Order: sequence, then C-alpha cells, then structure tokens
Amino acid sequence: MSRPDPATPGRQPASTGPAGAPTPVIVAARRTPIGTAGRALRDLTVADLAAPVLRAVLDDAGAASPVDDVILGNCMGPGGNVARVAALAAGLGTDVPGLTVDRQCGSGLEAINLAAGLVRAGVGGLYLAGGVESASTAPVRHWPGDPPVRYSRAPFAPPGFPDPGMGEAADLVAAEHGVSRERQDAYAERSHAHAVTRSRELRTELVPVGGLQHDERPRAGLTAARLKRLRPAFVAGGTVTAGNSCGVSDGAAVVAVQAGGHGLRILDWQVSGGDPARPGIALVPAVRTLLDRHGLKPGDLPAVEITEAFAGQVLACLDLLGIDESVVCAGGGAIALGHPWGASGAVLMVRLFTRMVRMNGPDLGLAACAIGGGLGVATLVARV
Repeated sequence: MSRPDPATPGRQPASTGPAGAPTPVIVAARRTPIGTAGRALRDLTVADLAAPVLRAVLDDAGAASPVDDVILGNCMGPGGNVARVAALAAGLGTDVPGLTVDRQCGSGLEAINLAAGLVRAGVGGLYLAGGVESASTAPVRHWPGDPPVRYSRAPFAPPGFPDPGMGEAADLVAAEHGVSRERQDAYAERSHAHAVTRSRELRTELVPVGGLQHDERPRAGLTAARLKRLRPAFVAGGTVTAGNSCGVSDGAAVVAVQAGGHGLRILDWQVSGGDPARPGIALVPAVRTLLDRHGLKPGDLPAVEITEAFAGQVLACLDLLGIDESVVCAGGGAIALGHPWGASGAVLMVRLFTRMVRMNGPDLGLAACAIGGGLGVATLVARV
C-alpha cells in the first residue's frame, strides 16, 4: 500500500500520497438509522439496507464520473457477494461490479481503506464503500455432524490460540488495565446522553429505511446509577454488563471516495495484529503507528471515533494512547447507537464526516476499530 510522506513533527500531517498520486477524498457519507436486532428493521435483508444508502450517497456526491466499484463489509450475511447484490438493487447498473470484504467488525472501515488505496493507485476515480449488517436476517447455520451442531460464530483463531468471546475478553482487558465498573457505567451514560442531545445532528446523516427515521437504541435518562443495578453479563464477578456494552443491531453506512474534491481527505491508514486473548486493545498499535508516521501526538486529534463495543475496552485504549475522552464519539457511539458489525467501521467515518464537514468542525480526525482475533484498524482523515 502506498504511503504518504511523513509529516514533520509538530506540524499537520502530510496531505497527499506520493508525488503525482491521486488524493482519495470522501465527498459524501450517509447511513441508515441503526435498528436493534429483531425490532424495526427485522424484515430487511442486507441488500434492502444497503441499496437506499448507496443511492443517496451517489446522489449527494453529484459525481459526473461513473462508479468504478462498490465495496462493502459484511460479517454474518447470506454470502453471494452482498456488495454486488446491493449495487444492482440500488439501480447502479449491471456494469458496476461489487466486492464484499470481511475483517469482522472492522470490515466497513477496511472497505473504505481499500477504496482509498485504489484511488491513490489510479485504478479508478469513484468508489462507494462502507458496510452493512442485518443481525435480524442472518442465516441460521450448522456445522455438519450427526446431529448437526448450531453455528454461533466463526473462530477468530485456530486451535492452540485463545479464542474468547468478545464479552469475556472485554472483562479481561478491563481488569488488567484497572478500568472500574464505575468508569464503564459513567462512559455508557455519556454515550447515551450524547446520542440523545445530538439527535438532530445525527439525523442529518440518515437515510430512513423500513419506516425507521431515527436510531432505535439511545435512551434518555439512562444514568450510571441505573446502570449500576445490572449484573455482570459475561464473567461472574466481572464488570462488563449489558448496559455498558454495545447492542446487536441492523444497519448500513456508505461513503463516496473519489480522486480529489471537498470533504474528508483520507491521509493514511494502518492495520495491526495483537493478542487474540485481548482483542479490545488491538487498535492501539495501529493508532500509534499512524501518529508516529505523521509526527502527531494524541492531543493533536480533536475528533476521534472508536467502535464502542464495550466501555471497558474503549477506556483501556484511551488510557494506553493518552487520548482525552472528551473528543471521542461526540454524538454517542455503539453503546448508545448499536453495533451492526459489518457496518460499524463505516459508521465511524460517517460520524467524522458529520462532525468535521457537515458541522464545519475540526480539521483532523481518526477512526479506529478493535476486531475479534486480536486485530486493529485505524484511519486518519483531514477536512478539505
């Protein structure tokens, strides 16, 4: 992957790739409302969710050039190249191909990074990229056997490596990094409060689907005192509960990435690998690499979006990186909005687009996801 020249320490990061390379810019970004699994969006397939967002983003972009490809992340859908099916359902034409990628809950952000790399390489000039997930309509699968065994999730690591459930791993990370139950509940309260108080801002990025015009999960008046009543959800005596964790959700998010223009310039991105037993902090080396490469310090980031799978995991990452909690997920994150796995990484970029471009906000932003199996992905953007 081509890299931009590192910035001089203390200055703004490099704004372009290698000399003469096209600059990837996000010029439009939209998403569906995020629905709680089994509720308002329960009957919509992944194509039903993604197609209207693809169309809305293309209309917003007002691009004169044709779409070179549609790249969508998806984790638990029906297979069969979801991106191609959604592109056809959106009426983009039979000449627009599709690519479906799976980096689990980092898939949506990885799709955007892939689009940026293709633009920078000069392969194409316009890509629609993001992610989609319908937990409600995900197929019921079984491993072969007599009798067949119900399939719950793919393994994140092979035999001989740790492969914990995400909740169990979040409890481990919180305990090892000294993140108390009180801090986790306070963070969850903050996530819901931000989503409620900024609901009007959030609605500027929405494409209503299935009759749903707002995010389903955020709850007004959800206090740390109320959250304190919940029991540990994954580990006896643990600190991770249903209240300070994300919800299982349905939704789609898409951005338009093109060569040049106004919006969010994609400066750089990084994927890292870490301990499969501690996936929640695996984004830390990816973020550190990006900051080091551009001569930046954590305090130089005024807008940060991190997938809030678990409050304890997010807080551990912020402590390790030295990022101030006040700049993170200013409109609420996955704890309040929900976590449609394959779409969540792209939701981060839609949120940055709103914070930085729609609201004429900060000039520099970061999106980052921690991923099952001990992976992390991070992307650095600047407002053009």
